[in-house]
Amino acid sequence: MTALSPAELEARLRLHHLPELGPARFRRLIDAFGSASAALSAPAAAWRSLGLPSASADPRRSPEIRDAAARAMTWLEHPGHQLLCWDDPAYPALLAELVNAPPLLFVAGDASLLEQPQLAMVGSRRASAAGLDTARAFARSLAGGGFVITSGLALGIDGAAHQGALEVGGRTVAVLGTGLERIYPNRHRGLAARIVDEGGALVSELPLDCPPHPSNFPRRNRIISGLSLGVLVVEASPSSGSLITARLAAEQGREVYAIPGSIHHPGARGCHQLIREGAALVEKVEDILEALRGWQSVPAETPEPDDHPLLELLRAAPYSSEGLAAASGWELPRLLAELTDLELQGRVARDAGCWVHRAG
Repeated sequence: MTALSPAELEARLRLHHLPELGPARFRRLIDAFGSASAALSAPAAAWRSLGLPSASADPRRSPEIRDAAARAMTWLEHPGHQLLCWDDPAYPALLAELVNAPPLLFVAGDASLLEQPQLAMVGSRRASAAGLDTARAFARSLAGGGFVITSGLALGIDGAAHQGALEVGGRTVAVLGTGLERIYPNRHRGLAARIVDEGGALVSELPLDCPPHPSNFPRRNRIISGLSLGVLVVEASPSSGSLITARLAAEQGREVYAIPGSIHHPGARGCHQLIREGAALVEKVEDILEALRGWQSVPAETPEPDDHPLLELLRAAPYSSEGLAAASGWELPRLLAELTDLELQGRVARDAGCWVHRAG
């Protein structure tokens, strides 16, 4: 495809802002008329003949639609802002495979990440402290293993996944259920800015000023899974939207991974349900890296220093968590997060209630 003219780009943005015009109808118009500009100029009868409702056809020339497209064109003038159309060579190939792939993607940040190997991480908004630690630790290791970490910027597991990737200088993509000028939740506005500032990207198919609406988030989930080679569910209830993402991933031919938990923890039930339905049970990060080996953009085997202070203590003797906190002088939450990370790397293990060093 040749680069779109400004007039054609503006016409596509006008189509994109029309009510009741989803991906299938958008493509039907382009296929029928050859361009968005021609579609906008066609008579309403021609739209009706294609099965398009009056609600879509009637506002085509309204000032509101023109103004919304003009604002989006102004937004694109800012550095780091891009609009990817589904027939653009830069449009992510995995996402393009979907029958309902978004016709337009607004991107703030590094759009080239969307073509790099991605692993989605999703889970409960009301995650436990252990679940958040696990999400951060897996994200750190997977980002260090060469994967872009993709999630939905939600509270809970999503936020922990983004943060874990950033902690090791990795790259992360946040797919929003709002427009890029309406960051949601407000509590993650700082995280969204950090993602862009540190080489990641924010992505949305929705108009820039689109507010949060419950129907947007299941729709957003198909993009999270569609961009990714696989989806890891860290902690989720059976009614969680994360299970929607996992099932969409399975339908899209992506890998689905789930971390089991205690049978007494409600947040583990969704993961156990996925495992019963065929998701791969994941206990350590190597379970994923082995399954997807060859997709990483950098080798998974990153050098690991041997002088970690916790490892030095554990080489001398096993410790309980509390004993290790006392011996190291570390606060217990920080200690447990670091031990989880080391456990995922296969460098420590739990044995009879104590932490022990595992030789490499």
